Amino acid sequence: MLRLRIRMAHWPRPTLILTDTPRPDCADCDGEGGHNRDYGDHETGEYAGTEWGPCPCWNENRRWALLPLPRLPRRHQPHADPWDGGYSNEPPF
Repeated sequence: MLRLRIRMAHWPRPTLILTDTPRPDCADCDGEGGHNRDYGDHETGEYAGTEWGPCPCWNENRRWALLPLPRLPRRHQPHADPWDGGYSNEPPF
């Protein structure tokens, strides 16, 4: 059974997507969708990183783009650092 949710994706452009979510009553992952597994270097035994292991209660790749959103133009704001040659109109207190 699908548990759908509307989310916002930011890459490659802003888009509203419909995505599956983990089962909230899953006994394996407690609704988190998977587990983090720490692993170490085989030679030294030191910590080498963390891997994400998805739970079979959901498919994290099941998503559909609903609506691409426009990119908002960036507004130019004056530089407010007086030590860099800019200026500030705020009082010093």
